[in-house]
Amino acid sequence: MTEPMQSVQEFILGRNPELDRLDGDLDLIDSRAINSLAFVEFIFLLEELTGEAIDPEELDLDDFRTLNAIEARFFKQKAA
Repeated sequence: MTEPMQSVQEFILGRNPELDRLDGDLDLIDSRAINSLAFVEFIFLLEELTGEAIDPEELDLDDFRTLNAIEARFFKQKAA
């Protein structure tokens, strides 16, 4: 797991003490691991980790649905 993804996972686990680990395919939205109250803060975290602004008008909820989707959308492009 990359360092940015570890920060993402720590953010989610820190707000969900009932979870001890996250599977890469867990639906973070349906499971409420990321809820509407934490979503804005989560966007700020991703902007900080990527160093790029995230345009709210270009958001696709599926990009945030799982850890695998988050990594593919926000961090895989940087590694390539």
